[in-house]
Amino acid sequence: MPRLRAFAILVAFLVVTFGSIPWQLYATHFRLKRRKTFPTRFHRILARLFGLRVTVIGSPVQDRGVLMVANHTGYFDILILSSILRVSFVAKSEVKRWPLFGILAQLQESVFVERKKRSQAGEARDQIRERLRAGDCLVLFPEGTSTDGNRVLPFKSALMGAAEADIGSDDAGRKRSVPVQPVSIAYVGMHGLPMGRENRPLYAWYGDMELLPHLWEALVAGPLDVVVQFHQPITADSVGGRKMLAKLAAEVIRHGQVRALNGLGSRDGKTGALDGEIATEAAV
Repeated sequence: MPRLRAFAILVAFLVVTFGSIPWQLYATHFRLKRRKTFPTRFHRILARLFGLRVTVIGSPVQDRGVLMVANHTGYFDILILSSILRVSFVAKSEVKRWPLFGILAQLQESVFVERKKRSQAGEARDQIRERLRAGDCLVLFPEGTSTDGNRVLPFKSALMGAAEADIGSDDAGRKRSVPVQPVSIAYVGMHGLPMGRENRPLYAWYGDMELLPHLWEALVAGPLDVVVQFHQPITADSVGGRKMLAKLAAEVIRHGQVRALNGLGSRDGKTGALDGEIATEAAV
């Protein structure tokens, strides 16, 4: 039965995705407003389809350009964050060449970065800065890779240099710094039961795992419970530059992940929500 369920989900995923691509392609080509909102609706459908149960803590910045930095466990992070709010991602350049997923990343107006070339990293930093000034919400995974979901690696600060720019002025004429909002993501349960660290690799995609076989096994494994916490925004100038910003953001996210993995991610310790729904709770 689990494999039959996984096959049905995979077929439905392909039908929904290939049906959505022309709609979003038209919107992005003609720069229609719906190109910003459609990815959220699309990913909410997928979250319901995959049985992702997401509990959200705190409030995301949505009234201005913001750089969100998050820990990275794998491709489900993209789906989860996109189902919560309107975002684009900062992704490594290889993603652009992936079959199907590369197309989806482009249609979500991702910023692609060639991490191995410093000159192109500078160009990407400038592109990120301009997108933030335009009011976009960009998500960066500063670990530079994905993990097993049980830890948070040190953050790389290079691309966070975009946070040192200003994004205009307030009503009093003072420069507005780029708000950087740490976001912790924790995979906490499966089938409504607490998940042990040994089961997290069923959903965490990292190392030399192959994408499609891992996705199949994740679908066979069944519904996933996730806690996402939006922490208080900070700015580079308030903490002394991008390096201190990267260090502080990593500490905040690591603390949020540990709390969630220990069942302290929400006020009552429960992390479940109805399939595909988003439960919003007060920040702890």
